[in-house]
Amino acid sequence: MRDAVLFGFFSSICLRRFWRRIFPVLVASAVVIIPVIIGCDKHEAKKPEAKATEVTALKVTLQDVPIVSEYIAQTQSSREVSINARVNGFLDRWVYREGTMVKEGQVLFLMDPKPFKAQLDQAKAALAMQEASLATARANLARVQPLTALNALSKKDLDDATGQFQTAAAAVEQAKAQVQTAKLNLSYTTIFSPVDGITSYAKQAEGTYINEQNSQLTTVAVLSPMWVNFSLSENQMRRFHDEIEKKLVKPPTNMNFEVKVILIDGTEFPYTGRITFAEPSYNSQTGTFLLRVSVKNPQGVLRPNQYVKVRLFGATRPKAILVPQRAVQQGSKGQIVWVVNKKNQVELRPVTVGDWHGDDWFINEGLEAGDLVVVDGGLTLRPGAVVSVKPHVPKATATPTPTPPGSCPPPATTGGKTTDVKNGK
Repeated sequence: MRDAVLFGFFSSICLRRFWRRIFPVLVASAVVIIPVIIGCDKHEAKKPEAKATEVTALKVTLQDVPIVSEYIAQTQSSREVSINARVNGFLDRWVYREGTMVKEGQVLFLMDPKPFKAQLDQAKAALAMQEASLATARANLARVQPLTALNALSKKDLDDATGQFQTAAAAVEQAKAQVQTAKLNLSYTTIFSPVDGITSYAKQAEGTYINEQNSQLTTVAVLSPMWVNFSLSENQMRRFHDEIEKKLVKPPTNMNFEVKVILIDGTEFPYTGRITFAEPSYNSQTGTFLLRVSVKNPQGVLRPNQYVKVRLFGATRPKAILVPQRAVQQGSKGQIVWVVNKKNQVELRPVTVGDWHGDDWFINEGLEAGDLVVVDGGLTLRPGAVVSVKPHVPKATATPTPTPPGSCPPPATTGGKTTDVKNGK
């Protein structure tokens, strides 16, 4: 008990000494800190308001935009003729130069004609013999007829003479046909080009014996008109028809697309073409739909099996909305744009985008005419931020820019008349 009293006495003395020493320090610190805090509050109160963020914005307008669709294609000769020997025999010589242009009727190959000349001479001799037999039968019949009328000869004699005459006449016709066949075979030893076109290499060497197994000698490919084939997937075709039904795309009159060919170096082929054929069914292996373009090629610039691009002109997007691609941002739930309201504050607007059109993007949903869309300066914005708007000046384009494949598949025409791919009309 005594120890507890002494511990409490000494503790109270130490506590009083502690407060005597620390209290002046606390007062001095408060004198220094409080004015600093008050000064900071005053400084923050005097801080100027944030400046409005400068952005460029585009006012949304509705416009009819021409659509240019681009596809990979491959050329094909509109008529590739296989040159085959029609008779068996030795190939005498080539007359043409491989890989050159030839005209219709130009000689390409010569076969050894001697056996066929002998066959023709033989056929002519047989014809002469049959004609002599016919003359004898005719004369015999002429003698028998009056004698039979006088009953000097029997009816059987007249029938025999008539039969001999008719048999001789038929033999003459048969001999004439053999002569004609021999003439044709002889003519087949000179092999002509049936069309104007470019020749391939000779597949048989001079001196080769030609028969049914090696009768093909070369090919001649017509260069004008040239066919250009390209294919569309089933999804692209379905999308095209859906966009027409929703009136997002307006096809040209009678679905008559104008087609331009782009060469491998990016230059434009000077002649335009039209779609003349559509495969009636999808390819079972690739699931694609074949379309064919026919284009004039008088200078032979296009060659068969050449890879090119085709651009289709004629379709439009009526009342379309276009915004620059950089104005569209990717959000957690899809594409968004910044829209400036009447208070010059920005707000996020979700949009549904369509295809590209050059440096722009078609907006299918989310924007209306008159909306002010931020183009540049949107990366640092927050909802409700005040902005200073400058008008966006779009780049001038002389011609419509091709869109990615899939936006506008074409129909086809057959025999010069347009065929609706969807309805087959």
